[in-house]
Amino acid sequence: MTETIEYEQFEPGAQSADGAAGDVDLSRLSDIPMELSVEIGRTHMTVGDTLDLRVGSVVTLERLAGEAADLLVNGSAIARGEVVVIDEQYGLRITEILDGQPDMELAEPAAGASKAPVQDASAPAAEDAAAKDAEQPPAAEG
Repeated sequence: MTETIEYEQFEPGAQSADGAAGDVDLSRLSDIPMELSVEIGRTHMTVGDTLDLRVGSVVTLERLAGEAADLLVNGSAIARGEVVVIDEQYGLRITEILDGQPDMELAEPAAGASKAPVQDASAPAAEDAAAKDAEQPPAAEG
């Protein structure tokens, strides 16, 4: 014995039973906890460089000082802003809401990307500048 089942066809943009077209009630979701974090930068290191980290080591991030920090919700960037201090606590002043498209800046760099330098905070700044100059290729003359 076989029974035929007929399914109701829904049309895109059709009104719901309460007559509201496209309005979604999200109030039931308002009490769900989410993890928010602020990311000021990232870097990539080898296992060896990570094992060499000591108290006083400085890890250079791929983001410049003064650039906006990312606001992440469950690991996904939703906004950017300025890091502020309020009553001895860090905060983030939102300056940009992201549009929901994947952000290329937050994407992982391609394989073979250069590793971040690790600096010892006790090393003089002049040595750092000299080392940086030594790493730079000579400028092309033209």
